[in-house]
Amino acid sequence: MTEPPSSSSSWQEQRRAAAEGLADAAARKRAAEAEQAAALLREFAAQARSRGLRTAQLAARGHDGRSTYRTGVEGWYLRRNHTLGVGLDGAFYVLTVPGGLRARFRGVELAASDPPLVVGAGGRDGESIALPELIALRLAAGDDW
Repeated sequence: MTEPPSSSSSWQEQRRAAAEGLADAAARKRAAEAEQAAALLREFAAQARSRGLRTAQLAARGHDGRSTYRTGVEGWYLRRNHTLGVGLDGAFYVLTVPGGLRARFRGVELAASDPPLVVGAGGRDGESIALPELIALRLAAGDDW
């Protein structure tokens, strides 16, 4: 026996509403985590300045891993492999870019990204670290990073 069409469309509407609710909740959670992480990075920038940590003109690497490009952003590298950086204002930058010939001569323009509370989450084993822990390591290392 077949269901009446209205029952099927009602079920689809309920499923769609449930999926939208889950997506909205996930987006709110990501936004709250990004704001918490951004506050941690602003505090890191303030502490790095007060401790006199040396800043650098951050360089981005191409996806090939060999080429580097000027960014015009001054700040601190957050990871030892120079794939993440923090600007003087505490903005978070992913320092991996597509690159190319034009970027080689002109540099690249970075856009700040929403920072995660866990850096490297979803990556290979041993590559994820909680942002507060990474910040503590970075500050403890001083200019030897």
